[in-house]
Amino acid sequence: MSVSTMNHFTILTDDLDATLAFYGRHLGLRPGPRPPFRFAGAWLYAEGGSDPILHVIAEQPRERLVAGVIDHMAFTARGLGAVLGRLREDGIDYDLRRLPDYGTWQLFFRDPNGARVELDFDPAEAAPAG
Repeated sequence: MSVSTMNHFTILTDDLDATLAFYGRHLGLRPGPRPPFRFAGAWLYAEGGSDPILHVIAEQPRERLVAGVIDHMAFTARGLGAVLGRLREDGIDYDLRRLPDYGTWQLFFRDPNGARVELDFDPAEAAPAG
């Protein structure tokens, strides 16, 4: 047995609406089909994707929203300038890095629940102003 690909990440939230709005605005993820679980939540899909890549479990107490042993979740993205603009508009702190030798742009920030998100952009994307 061996794995072939990453299936999904799961995050916990105490505010489903804010979480869905955040991932829709900043990652372009949209809610889609989800089994009729006995707990609130959502499955989020990338544009054109047929498989959910982020599961959200809702109605969790705030004290359960703590960082564990997984440091962050990473996604391949495009549109670095536009993403940075939206983060700035929303007052979200971020850390932008360029991978030595590879040139990949790595953008780190936190979602409303404290989960750390990384977006990786092609090295050919233009350097952001400033």
